Amino acid sequence: MTREEQILCGHLCDLAGVCDRAGRPVSSEFLSLAEQDLFLAYCVPKLPPVAWKFDGGYENAERKTVCFMAEGAGRDECPAPCVLLRAEVTNPRFAEKLTHRDYLGALMNLGIDRSVVGDLLPVENACYLFCLPRAADFICEQYSLVRRTPVHCTRIPPEEFHYQPAVKEIRCTIASVRLDTLIAAAFGESRSRMAPLIEGEKVYVNGRCIRSAAFRPQEGDLISVRGKGKFRFVQGSTVTKKGRISLVLERFV
Repeated sequence: MTREEQILCGHLCDLAGVCDRAGRPVSSEFLSLAEQDLFLAYCVPKLPPVAWKFDGGYENAERKTVCFMAEGAGRDECPAPCVLLRAEVTNPRFAEKLTHRDYLGALMNLGIDRSVVGDLLPVENACYLFCLPRAADFICEQYSLVRRTPVHCTRIPPEEFHYQPAVKEIRCTIASVRLDTLIAAAFGESRSRMAPLIEGEKVYVNGRCIRSAAFRPQEGDLISVRGKGKFRFVQGSTVTKKGRISLVLERFV
C-alpha cells in the first residue's frame, strides 16, 4: 500500500471513529473505484461498531461517498451527502458538442479538488453533476464556461433528476461465465487481450477490484473496466442445445 493509500484509509477509519463517538452520521469525500476497493479491503475489517453505506447520488454511480451511521441506525438515517447540480448551455443554437471530458476539465480549471465532485452525466445541451454540499455554491457561481460555450449552473431537486443512461444490449453465447469472457464479449475483444486489464487491476465488479480472470460474476453485477467503460451482466443462466451459455449484457454507451 502506498503512503497516499495509507493516509486515505486512516482518514476513513477516523471518520468512522467520529461517528461512533458522537453518535451522528458522518460522510467522506467522493471515492474512486480504486479507493472504494481500498475501503472494502483494508478499512471495513478495522471499523468500530458502526453501519455504513456507499452513496453516489443515483443508481449505477461510479464515484461514491461512504456514509457512516451509529450502530442500530437505519440506512436511511444518513442524510444524502450529495448535492445535484445541472450545468445547462445558455444558447444551444451556437453551442459546441460538449463531452464528459470537456465538462470535467472546465470544472477542474476552477481549482476544485476531484474528491468533492462525483459523477458527471452529460445530456443534450446540459450536464448533471454531483458534489459535496460545501462546494455547491462555489460551483454554481463560478462554473460558467465549458470550452468556449457559456453554461448556467443551478441546484436541482432530486425529483427533477431525469437521467436514463444509453445502453447497448449484447447477446451472444459463451462456453463459461468467467470475468475475462464477459468483458471480452462486452467490448468485442479476445479473452487474451482482456487478461492484462484484469492483471493490471483495472476491472471492478460492484466497486471491488477483481484480480482473477476466472472470477464468476453474478447476474445483476455492474462491471467497470478502466479505459473501456462499464456494463451490467443481465443474464447468463440459459444453456443452449449445444451446451453453451446464452449471455445478455447491457453496455453503457
